[in-house]
Amino acid sequence: MRILVVAPHPDDEVLGCGGTIRRYASAGHEVHIAIVTRGWAPLFPDSQVEQVRGEARDAAEILGAEELHFLDLPVTQLAQLPEHELNAAIGSLLDRVQPAWVFLPYRSDLHEDHRQIFDAAQVALRPLPNRLGVERVLCYETLSETHWHAPHVEPAFAPQVYIDITQTLDTKLDAMRAYRSQLRDAPNTRSIESIEALARFRGMTVHRHAAEAFVLLREIVGRVI
Repeated sequence: MRILVVAPHPDDEVLGCGGTIRRYASAGHEVHIAIVTRGWAPLFPDSQVEQVRGEARDAAEILGAEELHFLDLPVTQLAQLPEHELNAAIGSLLDRVQPAWVFLPYRSDLHEDHRQIFDAAQVALRPLPNRLGVERVLCYETLSETHWHAPHVEPAFAPQVYIDITQTLDTKLDAMRAYRSQLRDAPNTRSIESIEALARFRGMTVHRHAAEAFVLLREIVGRVI
């Protein structure tokens, strides 16, 4: 099976589904990670951008991803792109990878990049004849984004799918450690302690030692097991 994880920014893929990536990759599935945005000068020096890209490659290797895709769209400036360009970038990615499962950021995340990428993916994932291979679409949660929205205004993250990452939590944490420039000390949400605490909480919710939680957007059952 081929899986695609769409990450608005470097480290979102680890925060949201690092344990899941490792679990499916180690079981022989082909997992692709797409990082949609990158920083551009003068807001982000080239040296900083290259450092983060190197960290992303290291994290992907730790998780066992098949391929890491950089789409290189401008971080925090997606609203300035013509909508059709973002839609086309995500659509082209889907055509190249041909995934069966797709993981997306949650629509109510605080960061505008997450919202716009979700919307573009929804357009690209319409069940058209050339994209009927996508069987399952799920949204992951991102610490520092998913839980900082206004729940009385927009839907809160209410997962229905839990993936047991008891055996892969340590690898998820190692992948996050590869993001040296993004990691913070506790109690920051992007600390090792916070990431582990969320995984333990999600696990206890379904009587597991650790889990990652997802909102199911679509599932097509094409065969009887």
